[in-house]
Amino acid sequence: MNDREFLDTNVLLYAHDSREPRKRTRARELIRRLMRERRGVVSLQVLQEFFAAATRKLGMSNEDARRCIVHYSRFDVVTLRVPDVVAAIDLHRLHRLPIWDTLVVRAALNGACTTLYTEDMQSGYVVEALTFRNPFVSQS
Repeated sequence: MNDREFLDTNVLLYAHDSREPRKRTRARELIRRLMRERRGVVSLQVLQEFFAAATRKLGMSNEDARRCIVHYSRFDVVTLRVPDVVAAIDLHRLHRLPIWDTLVVRAALNGACTTLYTEDMQSGYVVEALTFRNPFVSQS
């Protein structure tokens, strides 16, 4: 199976959140698997959001958050351009998802991903060839 899989910010954050041990374990397993299989994808937006939330919400030091960014940049990192932002706006209008989420969706589609792991969007929802999966609930 060579499908590429995209990790949303919340998955990376849970990997460092000691307040949620079950989610922390699951996030770490998923990250390790995708690193090992070289199928993981993130976006520049996800890395930026991670740094902001990790330092603000998790109390992580700037140095530790920076180390995490360097580590997570071993995934394929997608950056968006203006046409992608316009396409994300169209997804926002069509699917009635928040613009920040459709920017993530656009990045995942640009990264040729078939799965987007996120807690923020409805698990099982499909946009084009991309299926949203909540990694913290059992999938049927």
